[in-house]
Amino acid sequence: MLTQQRKHHLLGVLKTEGRIVAKERAVALGVSEDTVRRDLRELAADGLLLRVHGGALPASRAVEDLTSRRTISMPEKTGLARAAVGLIQSGQVVFLDGGTTTLELARRIDRDLRVMIVTHSPMIAAELADHRAEVQLIGGRLFKHSMVSVGAAAAEAIRSIRADAYFMGVTGIHAEYGLSTGDAEEAVIKRTIAEASAELIVMASTEKIGAASPFLILPARSVTHLLVPKSASPQSLRPFRKLGLEITRVSISS
Repeated sequence: MLTQQRKHHLLGVLKTEGRIVAKERAVALGVSEDTVRRDLRELAADGLLLRVHGGALPASRAVEDLTSRRTISMPEKTGLARAAVGLIQSGQVVFLDGGTTTLELARRIDRDLRVMIVTHSPMIAAELADHRAEVQLIGGRLFKHSMVSVGAAAAEAIRSIRADAYFMGVTGIHAEYGLSTGDAEEAVIKRTIAEASAELIVMASTEKIGAASPFLILPARSVTHLLVPKSASPQSLRPFRKLGLEITRVSISS
């Protein structure tokens, strides 16, 4: 089998099974594990998968810059945000992550709702400028790729807060690999916020389900409430149900 044929086969396996086990594929293709690993390295270099111990997982598309992410699955993100806003209650302390889905959520919070919103995203804070909600903006070094504060100063400020709920933005959620993102420092900040919050809520558009990015935030079982589009396949959600996650499937209007 030619190299391109093997790669096409590997990508097909990734699409149907959600992961590649190098040893199994080597046997199925009649080649060495080294050959399969080389193919996986080249596919990873092209951004088509994420290599993990023993094989590979689907690579998330959501690691692109903020401007590019605004064009990915926006109807789904809007629908998820519309459903998620119902989880915010008067009197709560709510932490909103940065990102396109949480920005949609901020836009749908009732302007008269009495709630404290904590965020390390200047864009989220600006969106809430005309709301009755009290807004606490976490400072630090600006990570321009996601337009959020990161670093030691941000982490220290976050540790002094106790939130009722954290709406976390992720670039990938995989039942085995966990919640992930594309930057190591951002992963640390997300983990710090989660540790300071009673509930962890994730809104996952289709391209993030079963996908992975290079930097682990937390195990998937850490999620208190997972919101996904109703169009997400039962097969893709089965591993999360096995973990006991509370999953809400949201109807998405076109």
